[in-house]
Amino acid sequence: MAYRLVIFDFDGTLADSADWFISMANEVARRFRFRQITDDEVDMLRGRSSREVVAYMRVPAWKMPFIARHARRLVAENTSEIPLFPESADLIRRLDAAGVALALVSSNSEANVRKILGSDLAGRIRYFACGASMFGKTPQFRRVIRKAGARHGEVLSIGDETRDIEAAYRAGIDSGAVTWGYARPEILQAHRPTFLFDTMEDIARAILPAS
Repeated sequence: MAYRLVIFDFDGTLADSADWFISMANEVARRFRFRQITDDEVDMLRGRSSREVVAYMRVPAWKMPFIARHARRLVAENTSEIPLFPESADLIRRLDAAGVALALVSSNSEANVRKILGSDLAGRIRYFACGASMFGKTPQFRRVIRKAGARHGEVLSIGDETRDIEAAYRAGIDSGAVTWGYARPEILQAHRPTFLFDTMEDIARAILPAS
């Protein structure tokens, strides 16, 4: 399969931010009055789907846009505490050098994403669709695909949560799930992504077979 367009999630996929978000979860829970969780519950929830996590924490749907806005503000104030995974930069550069169009679809803000990426890497991403709602990535995928002029069979989406796999399925594109982010490998595999990636090099091999 020759992929012309690769759509990356950001947090937990390119950026090592899952633990930081978890550390902020109870502060946000207190502010917006939903269920706080223990360390044991955090570990348990890594084995649940994204929708199950939201239901378990008893987050009302109407509060989610406000929570997302607050989370983006917290990230903006703490970007220095959220590094990229060590291999992210090399992967982005290799794919860009090979002529693969790169896109980034995230619920984080574009300003936050660009700051964490840095100018060089951000300049290699052709399409940004940021600020997506938690379960609203499918329209963003479709918008990016139209802008890129790509056929659905030429597009691969890569993320670290079950909602990323679900969004790719609804958009009619292949999905890759990474095992180093938020969700456990077994829950990702149960959602049947096209690929399950254990390393960044696995991604390169899937997209650049000669690499």
